[in-house]
Amino acid sequence: MRAGARSLSESRARAGAVLVSPAVVLIVTAALLPLLRTFLLSVSDARLDAPGTSRFIGLQNFALLARDPLFWDAAGHTALFTIASVSLETCLGLALALVLHGRFRGRGWMRAAALIPWAIPTVVSAQLWKFMLNDAYGVVNDLGLRLGLLNEPVAWLAAPGLAMASVVAVDVWKTTPFVALLVLAGLQTVPVELHEAAQVDGAGRWERFRRVTLPLILPTLLVAMLFRTMDAIRVFDVIYVMTLGSVGTESMATYCRRLLVDFQDLGYGSACSVAIFLLVGSVSAVYAVLLARRERAR
Repeated sequence: MRAGARSLSESRARAGAVLVSPAVVLIVTAALLPLLRTFLLSVSDARLDAPGTSRFIGLQNFALLARDPLFWDAAGHTALFTIASVSLETCLGLALALVLHGRFRGRGWMRAAALIPWAIPTVVSAQLWKFMLNDAYGVVNDLGLRLGLLNEPVAWLAAPGLAMASVVAVDVWKTTPFVALLVLAGLQTVPVELHEAAQVDGAGRWERFRRVTLPLILPTLLVAMLFRTMDAIRVFDVIYVMTLGSVGTESMATYCRRLLVDFQDLGYGSACSVAIFLLVGSVSAVYAVLLARRERAR
């Protein structure tokens, strides 16, 4: 019996390896090989306008990046964007998930409608909002003037402070439903019996949320924050479409693009990309530690 069970287990393992192998090959081809090439380019002086002349220069690109004020400005903008967008998306996504978790007529339609912003491609939604925020013909200024909220048209995407706020607002509008969807899935795993027991003990709605719901959905909330933090750190499309990275909205990703495309500096631009990769990896490790501690504490 034991030999038969061992043979069955080994055959299942071989079948699993065969089934997984296409995905492994795809990941290696589509992700690991380009990543390895980026690392190799980051330690060279390769240029797009001078192919075949690159040479190994070690960590000089990273040393130059550490002293680059433009990179640190972009890092500051990225940090501001990340903190603002992730904080707002977490709070609003949690609130939206709590609303969608309730029982009311038309809940299914409201859930479907709430996901529409997330379903729209980022480039499309960014271009849409760019038109709407235009100071000459944008509908936002038109409505503001008609309702008496504005005295004159506002150049939302031309002033540094307003441009960053506009980009953050658009990102929050688009990705809050994603956070709400993940949190809603976590809310549906909370046993109803716990709420009923807490209610019998005299706990109010806020106490039940703070002592029952929030601790149980905290791992799901951390996962949602992890996904959004990684996306925010490497943000490119919404900023590039709306402002081209100008007026105080340059992110690290748009700065890397400027180095690679505008300045044709393949080695230095690759070093910038590697820096973003390492930063995202570090943030992911922090979240992983928090999740692991949470699991051990349960």
